[in-house]
Amino acid sequence: MAGADGDDSLYPIAVLIDELRNEDVQLRLNSIKKLSTIALALGVERTRTELLPFLTDTIYDEDEVLLALAEQLGNFTMLVGGPEYVHCLLPPLESLATVEETVVRDKAVESLRKISQEHSPVDLEEDLETLVMPTLRQAAEDKSWRVRYMVADKFSELQKAVGPEITKNDLVPAFQNLLKDCEAEVRAAAANKVKEFCENLPEDNREQIIMTHILPCVKELVSDTNQHVKSALASVIMGLSTILGKDNTIEHLLPLFLAQLKDECPEVRLNIISNLDCVNEVIGIRQLSQSLLPAIVELAEDAKWRVRLAIIEYMPLLAGQLGVEFFDEKLNTLCMAWLIDHVYAIREAATCNLMKLVEKFGAEWAQNTIVPKVLGMANDPNYLHRMTTLFSCSHVYFLRVVVHCCGYPYREITTKQMLPVVLKMSNDQVANVRFNVAKSLQKIGPVLDSNALQTEVKPVLEKLASDTDMDVKYFAQEAISVLALA
Repeated sequence: MAGADGDDSLYPIAVLIDELRNEDVQLRLNSIKKLSTIALALGVERTRTELLPFLTDTIYDEDEVLLALAEQLGNFTMLVGGPEYVHCLLPPLESLATVEETVVRDKAVESLRKISQEHSPVDLEEDLETLVMPTLRQAAEDKSWRVRYMVADKFSELQKAVGPEITKNDLVPAFQNLLKDCEAEVRAAAANKVKEFCENLPEDNREQIIMTHILPCVKELVSDTNQHVKSALASVIMGLSTILGKDNTIEHLLPLFLAQLKDECPEVRLNIISNLDCVNEVIGIRQLSQSLLPAIVELAEDAKWRVRLAIIEYMPLLAGQLGVEFFDEKLNTLCMAWLIDHVYAIREAATCNLMKLVEKFGAEWAQNTIVPKVLGMANDPNYLHRMTTLFSCSHVYFLRVVVHCCGYPYREITTKQMLPVVLKMSNDQVANVRFNVAKSLQKIGPVLDSNALQTEVKPVLEKLASDTDMDVKYFAQEAISVLALA
């Protein structure tokens, strides 16, 4: 069978046109799946000059057909003549990457990534410069802030894709503009990428680019009118210290850190504190200690309990960096105050915090500093505070510290100091306290020796097992069973 003009060489294209115009979707789908066979029949030159232009100009069909086409083109490198001509596949795949159906776009992008590996570095940089960069430049300056936002949000990926030269010549100015964008959402997205962008700059002129082009924008963002922008920057700015080194950090970044520690927005202060390990590696945390303390105190007393909770979680990190002397002098009182916070989640987190501090500073510190204060709360008029003593003594994390980290001395501390307090609280008038005594004895039991269990713990649990309160009886009986004291 010949084509319409009698030329047998046109047969594959003519047949493909007829099949793609057929109303039967399955027939059109089958024709697309035969593209590689048609390309082989045409040869590489006619595939490039006839088949691909035809496919590019006629990309309209059912999503199932377009999906098959996007997949087929990802395997066409050798059918167009090898890596030297792989750029011919870009136009049809770019068109497919813009269709409405998500799965088609995803498959087209997958095929584009696949064929990009076939380009030589020189060719790829020239595909990028000619075809991609005009679109990227336009998107970075698009009238819609949502488009500019997406550019900012994906900026690190774009930077890695285009390479060092295009980054230096095109992306640095674009990134500056995004950091100065009129929309706060765009500035926040760009601010969140500052550390990654700086890390991925070419090493030979990284410092010069940051100091000349990026840092001035960062300084403006520190005092931005929008708290989300400031918070986004605060979450990453500390990472610049490891990139710029000690001298630049002290001269240029330290003033910014100090300003952020005094920011009116608690999230800004919290984000700076949560990333202190970065600056500690470079200049040591002592440089920040004078401004750090007021910021911690304000966060510790913040009206929002979730802010208080967040600073508690970072306390062990701060303690390790500031050292035991600074901690005892400046922060110990805060940690103890959290134990009697009116929010249960804070009291629970504060208890866990104490156990982590014990692990960090050791048994002797705990015995001299923490244990007396915790046990002292057993006599507090507020029963919630009395229960904090029980939670601290029986906390699961604490027991792990006892058994695995600090060794035998803690058995002595538990037996001689903690156990008597817990046993005394079994006579508390509040049932909630009494059944927590039973639960505490169950947890600290494995730390005690058999003599203490039999002579001190067992009689108290047997007494609680006959308590008038059903919950007290239940937990006492459970403790007896678990500790095998029946």
